[in-house]
Amino acid sequence: MKILSKTGAITLLLFFFNISLNADINQSIKNLNSRFILNGRDIIDPRAIYKIDIMGSELYSKSGISVFIYASSKYGKSKFSNMEEKIKYIRSFEKNITDSLASPFAILTMSLEDTHVNILFSKSLEGLIDKDMILNRHIVPLLASRDKNTIYAKVSAAMLNGYASIVDSIAEKRGIKLESSIGNSGVIASSIWRIFMYSVVFIGLTLYLYATFMARRD
Repeated sequence: MKILSKTGAITLLLFFFNISLNADINQSIKNLNSRFILNGRDIIDPRAIYKIDIMGSELYSKSGISVFIYASSKYGKSKFSNMEEKIKYIRSFEKNITDSLASPFAILTMSLEDTHVNILFSKSLEGLIDKDMILNRHIVPLLASRDKNTIYAKVSAAMLNGYASIVDSIAEKRGIKLESSIGNSGVIASSIWRIFMYSVVFIGLTLYLYATFMARRD
């Protein structure tokens, strides 16, 4: 139920973006080259990138902290002789990315084929980001959900939700108010999804009891 509520929340959240649907704005969103997306424009929905850019820009302007995303279908090497070799390769690959970033920074990384997602940050941000909580509650459940959504939709939702969680966490710990935060939207969407799921369970149980009662009467 928890995984369903989180997945449903961000799915609904995608429809709550305050973005005009006219063609001019849509085209500008599609062509947006956000400096916070180091890689992944081909696997992340432009609307998610648009929102990520707004959140990242606001946090940077108010704190000087940059939060990036590096998302890829795969990091390069496709076959490994063992898990140790795979982990070593991924660590080296991600170190090359972070070595080029100016502190203070945080970065959300993901490789689809490697089934890998991670959050890295500079030492000055230690204590501001609960890495395990964000991964386990706001990212992994979306990527691992078994539903009819496409991989593209899941990646877009997971990257947006994870990025928002990182940005909100930093802002909260630094005492910064972000106008672009999607925290409230997530709470509303989660509540709507929860009510929907409870309704489905209640209706299903009611129908089952009614069918059982009628069968006994016959």
